[in-house]
Amino acid sequence: MAIEDRDHVKLLTHALARDTLSTLRDHETEQVTFRKGLVKLGRICGYEIIDGLMETEYVPVTTPLTAMTGERLTGLDDVVIINVLRAATPFVEGLLKAFPEARQGIISAGRNEAAGRDADGTFPITVDYVKLPTITEDDTVIVADPMLATGSTMCAVLERVLDEQHAPAELYVLSAVSAPDGVLRVAESVSDATILTVALDDHLDESGFIVPGLGDAGDRAFGTD
Repeated sequence: MAIEDRDHVKLLTHALARDTLSTLRDHETEQVTFRKGLVKLGRICGYEIIDGLMETEYVPVTTPLTAMTGERLTGLDDVVIINVLRAATPFVEGLLKAFPEARQGIISAGRNEAAGRDADGTFPITVDYVKLPTITEDDTVIVADPMLATGSTMCAVLERVLDEQHAPAELYVLSAVSAPDGVLRVAESVSDATILTVALDDHLDESGFIVPGLGDAGDRAFGTD
């Protein structure tokens, strides 16, 4: 299983995920390649979640030659993927290749960088739009955002999800790159969430950006400054 347990976080260590992330980190990777890389990484992460965290059941199967016992995944019809606009859009596109039947939610949330960080290291967060499907106690919910930096945005998103819906069977916070600050903040704020990331980076700079990181994922994916 290519999932390693660390303090407060699970690392998705698949070799292809690490390779793709290295392409995303490279400052010379241009917009189209970056966006396609996020799609690819989302797909890999989706398959790793299926392989490492979802259950199977034994079922009877009749082949052209004989009867046998096979395995099928359980819960694939009970998946909700929440897209944290805008950077997560290509990331979620990849996840949907692994979970094509997933119901989708959208939350537009972003930090007010002009206001600066508060004394506790968080940013003020503005939530502009929320559209969620019905979430039940049987669902696996994946909240996707490529970057988990201070955790300010993710905590605001999770608050909206849990305030408006039933608590799901499983709640995953999925990112490509995380900082220790954000991981700890989410873990302390939403203890029921399982944090998944491809890389746990070193630290945040004074502006709250992940170092070494990969820059602003939204700007790099959509060609904005």
